[in-house]
Amino acid sequence: MRRYEPEPDPVDTRLGVRLAELRAERGWSLGELAERSGVSKSTLSRAERAEISPTASLLNRLCGVYGRTMSQLLSEIEAEAEPAPLVRSAGQPVWEDRAAGFVRRSVSPPHPGLRGELVEGRLAAGADLAYDRPPVPGLEQHIWVLEGALDVTAQDVEHHLDTGDCLRLRVWGPTRFRCAGPDAVRYVLAVVLP
Repeated sequence: MRRYEPEPDPVDTRLGVRLAELRAERGWSLGELAERSGVSKSTLSRAERAEISPTASLLNRLCGVYGRTMSQLLSEIEAEAEPAPLVRSAGQPVWEDRAAGFVRRSVSPPHPGLRGELVEGRLAAGADLAYDRPPVPGLEQHIWVLEGALDVTAQDVEHHLDTGDCLRLRVWGPTRFRCAGPDAVRYVLAVVLP
């Protein structure tokens, strides 16, 4: 009796290929990447082969090692080489960390010559995302809550944001995004490279 193995998600497949390319461009073994990122070799290998859907935390660690924002990495797997100035809603790339209850829409993807981008984030009630480091030290972020409430911890200070609130900061260390609930939260994240 054969077990049913679902086909990998096409985004996860393209993402796995790009992660393998980035590692190969640097001439790193899985062991070297594991040492640099703090992620196990088996997890890295499974992500590169699209056997797992990478979490936001895992992608953040890899983005830090490769010197990219998550939006930059995700834009590299899109078919379009040069993003258009006008990004229609239907063309905005969406990535989901199903295990964490996190959906990320790249409203204004990275563009050559521009340092800023806009991301829409949605966290389910109870979702808790922790990033151990910024993908780029000194990254400027503006977090504007559109619906619900969001707790953000940065530089060991917790900030509670309600609908309409905006938190502005530069990210140097660990951050945490938490939706205590009872409802989901939807927010805009403006990211500006240093």
